[in-house]
Amino acid sequence: MMQIATQGRVAVIAMLDLALRTEQGPIALATIGARQKISLTYLESLFARLRRRGLVRSTRGPGGGYGLAYSAVDITVADIVYAVDESKPLGARAAPESSSSIPSAGQRIASDWCADLEREMAQFLASVSLHDLVQQQGRAGQGAADGHSDGAVQAGDANRGMTT
Repeated sequence: MMQIATQGRVAVIAMLDLALRTEQGPIALATIGARQKISLTYLESLFARLRRRGLVRSTRGPGGGYGLAYSAVDITVADIVYAVDESKPLGARAAPESSSSIPSAGQRIASDWCADLEREMAQFLASVSLHDLVQQQGRAGQGAADGHSDGAVQAGDANRGMTT
């Protein structure tokens, strides 16, 4: 089973936290960190990348924090994962170079298969919006209804439907 790297999963969880509370205005990273049990330093690093990619906006000063730069409908899981990964989308990555100058038939088949799988994963991640995750979280029963009295997004909640 293939999974998204930890930084991608954490970024999706933090962005889902923002999306669930978008009507509250800017949210401090310390608040997200406390609610989701994520290090403030780690969040600062992730949100710097998310801001550079234009997915979040920041507000300075008292009452400042972060908010979504666009509607949750317009932000995909792929946008979030690739923003913090700071690499090309999965489907656009070049196949790793082989140690031999002429790849064997088996190496070519495996390389082609891996490239096809990466394209499928990229397409799937691009098909899931942050809004979709908000709706899933609502159906799962946010907060006290599902035992998360602190309102934390559980990793399983944010990853539901994302495992390939």
